[in-house]
Amino acid sequence: MKKAVVTGASSGIGKAITAELLIMGFAVLGISRNITDRAFQSEHFKALQTDLSNEKETLKLCSFLKKEDIFIFINAAGFGKFEPHEELHTNTITTMTFLNLTAPMLLTNATLKSLKKNEGYLININSIEALRASKFAAVYSASKAGLHAFSDALFEETRKSALSITNINPDMTESAFYDDLRFDVSSKEDEKLFAQDIADVVRHILTMRKGAVVSEYTLRSLKFGIRKKAMK
Repeated sequence: MKKAVVTGASSGIGKAITAELLIMGFAVLGISRNITDRAFQSEHFKALQTDLSNEKETLKLCSFLKKEDIFIFINAAGFGKFEPHEELHTNTITTMTFLNLTAPMLLTNATLKSLKKNEGYLININSIEALRASKFAAVYSASKAGLHAFSDALFEETRKSALSITNINPDMTESAFYDDLRFDVSSKEDEKLFAQDIADVVRHILTMRKGAVVSEYTLRSLKFGIRKKAMK
C-alpha cells in the first residue's frame, strides 16, 4: 500500500484531503499538534503529533520521515493573522513564517529522495494570497508567496525525475482557519469554498495521466463574499 503524508490533518483542508486519500486506498500519516489515531476510522491511518511551528519538533519529524517510504507528501498546515503590520507581535511573525514556509521546506528536504524514487507527488496547499497583495496580510502573503516560489523552483529542479509537484491556491475556504480572526467566509455556498473542493482537486491530480502535471491549481468561489464578525 502506497504511503501519503499530510500536515494539518486534524481539521479543515488537511482533514478532508486525508479522508479522501484513505478512500482512494492510500495509507496516511497525518500530522498535527493534537491528532490521534482515532481521528479517522481506518486501520491505514497513523497519527504523528507534532507542532510544526516548533523548530525542534519539526526537525525530529524530519529525521523520522527520512526513513519512511513515501509516495505522496501534502503540506496543508497553515496559520494566518491579518492585522496592520506594526501591530503584529514578533512571535506571530516568526510563527507564521516558520509554519507556512520554513516547515514545508524542511519536510520536503526530508522526503524528497523518497518522493523522487517512487515517482510520487508533492502538493503544497498554498493560498490565493500567494498570487496577490492584500492589506493586513503582508506576512501571510509573503510566506505563501515564498512557498509558491519554492514549489515552482523545485518543479524545475526535479523535472528529470517523474515527481509531480503542484501548487494549490484556494480562495476563502470554510474551516477553523478563521476561528480566531475578525472575519469569516460568507454564509452563502456560492461565495465560499469547502474543504472537500480542495480534496476533489487532489483526487484529480492523483488520477491524471502521469505524463501531464498541473503545476498550478487555483480555486475561487463563483461569487465573492466575506462576513465580518461582531466585535467582542
